Amino acid sequence: MTLLDLIEHCSARLQEAGVSFGHGTTNAFDEAVWLALWRLGLPLDNLDGVAERQVTATEQAAIEALVTQRIQSRRPAAYLTGEAWLQGLPFHVDERSIVPRSLIAEPLVDGTLDAWLPKPPRRVLDLCTGNGSLAVLAALAWPGVQVDASDLSAEALQVAHRNVQRHGLQATIRLRQGDGLVAADGPYDLVLCNPPYVNTASMDTLPPEYRAEPALALAGGEDGMDFIRPLLAGIAGHLQPQGALVLEIGHERAFFEAAFPRLQPVWLPTSAGEDQVLLLTREALT
Repeated sequence: MTLLDLIEHCSARLQEAGVSFGHGTTNAFDEAVWLALWRLGLPLDNLDGVAERQVTATEQAAIEALVTQRIQSRRPAAYLTGEAWLQGLPFHVDERSIVPRSLIAEPLVDGTLDAWLPKPPRRVLDLCTGNGSLAVLAALAWPGVQVDASDLSAEALQVAHRNVQRHGLQATIRLRQGDGLVAADGPYDLVLCNPPYVNTASMDTLPPEYRAEPALALAGGEDGMDFIRPLLAGIAGHLQPQGALVLEIGHERAFFEAAFPRLQPVWLPTSAGEDQVLLLTREALT
């Protein structure tokens, strides 16, 4: 059996089992590729180069066992492999933090944010940093920047610490624990925030893969705005005069606009559309 044959078989198993995706892949085939190549210790981005490789009985059994674990546990694949990728960079991840997938990473890396900043930021806050992935990407995007990465969860910060070390950014990124803006030490040129924003009704219907993640990092209250209300009320005082906040709200735009009808954010384009990540200048916030 070739590796591609085995991957197609595993893909069919995942599809039939009705598992949910969204933690690094969006479909059964890509998930099967990830699990199979990771299990064999092969590069995750070179299926074409190994597709016709013959799989031994031992290798097949190991891959099948991992797929079985994925199906039976309904845990995200990233928790099984201990690694997730964001914008081409690897990050350690486990159940202490959500799987990195923030859409903020896209305008951060592709340069979109630079167009809204008068100059490269010198000080950045990654609020609700989780495993630290956005803080790492910001530190790599702007040479000379200093990044504060804060989170309420001490356990998530342990994961972030591991990723800061993994990318050799101990001198650039400072980890801070605290609830919301309590841990801020501004003023900052830029604040990035992927907060808990999932509304209560949506939380109640999340697939098991999402319920395997820390609810603290997901649940945003009845309308998803519980964290965001005090954030927007206080963030201006933590921004430089020409500073900005970049905020992810997922599918909660209607709730956001109902809660903040006077705000006029800039909606940033992402692969998921133009209504999930917004930018607010300090001027707009005041």
